[in-house]
Amino acid sequence: MSVARELSGRAKAMLRAVAAGRAQLTGGREPDLYVDGLPCCDQMVTHDLVHAGLLRARRAVGLEERSDAELTEAGRAAIA
Repeated sequence: MSVARELSGRAKAMLRAVAAGRAQLTGGREPDLYVDGLPCCDQMVTHDLVHAGLLRARRAVGLEERSDAELTEAGRAAIA
């Protein structure tokens, strides 16, 4: 099964927000996602998307810092 078929509607919406340039990630192994400046309500999905290699921070940041989020090639393919 492809990654896109395994993603929930919420996960796809989160990826679309990243693709639209509306999202930021915090630093650390388990980053938090912010969309339009507000914390995303589903931290577990954020962690799953990062660990699956679908999104990442554009630059390395500390735990209390944020970086713009970006999709990886796999992330772009998942919402194509």
